[in-house]
Amino acid sequence: MEIAFDKSGGLVPAIIQDETSGDVLMLGFMNAESVELTCRTGEVVFFSRSRNKLWKKGESSGHVLKVCDIRIDCDADSLLIRVNPVGPGVCHEGYRSCFFRSLNNEGTARIIAERTFAPESVYPSTSSRSAKEAK
Repeated sequence: MEIAFDKSGGLVPAIIQDETSGDVLMLGFMNAESVELTCRTGEVVFFSRSRNKLWKKGESSGHVLKVCDIRIDCDADSLLIRVNPVGPGVCHEGYRSCFFRSLNNEGTARIIAERTFAPESVYPSTSSRSAKEAK
């Protein structure tokens, strides 16, 4: 089965799941080239929509995602990638998962996880943003 990149302008969403815990760690987007590189290298490579280029998860932080399994959904337009994460977290804000907030019935988000690393130690350009959000 081919991946249906043509349905969404050449990109498909890729859900990243921790192989051991089953936790969803993040969501990224992939094009055909990033899928091919991911399969070839065994480490997750995304396509950055904001930077319009490929990026290997962990290229700045060292927190790479080692691929265990890649699954294609029934419509062939999204992926589930089961990984063994290397490092204390995948989120650029210092959390193990990018899904560290919960939305209540009033529509207010609250943080439900503890930081697992200091983002400014691996992402110097985000230190002022992360410091503001931690308050």
